[in-house]
Amino acid sequence: MLSQHPLREQIRLESVLTALGNSIRLEIVRILDEEGERSCGTVGASLRTEISKSTLTHHWRVLRDSGVIWQRPAGRENLLSLRREDLAVRFPGLLEAVLRSDGAGQ
Repeated sequence: MLSQHPLREQIRLESVLTALGNSIRLEIVRILDEEGERSCGTVGASLRTEISKSTLTHHWRVLRDSGVIWQRPAGRENLLSLRREDLAVRFPGLLEAVLRSDGAGQ
C-alpha cells in the first residue's frame, strides 16, 4: 500500500527542499519534467547511475511524501508524475528555479 500523498496545503517547504537537495532525486524530477508521467521502471532505467530497486523505492517515497510527485498504481507498475501545479501554488517559482539550476557542486 502506498503512503498517502500530502494535500496541497500540507506540503512543507523544508520537506520539498530536503527532497530536491539529493542529486538522485533531483535527476528523477528532471526526468519527469522533461518526459512527463513515467513508470518507476523507466525512470530508474533513465538515471545516469545504476541504483538498486530498494534504493529507488526509498527515493520515490521521499519525493511522494514531501509532495513533489504523484505516485499511482497502474497494473503491475506505479506511475510517477510531478505535482507541478501544487508546488506552483504553494511555492511560486521554486520548481522552475530548481530545474533551471545547472547542478554545479553535485
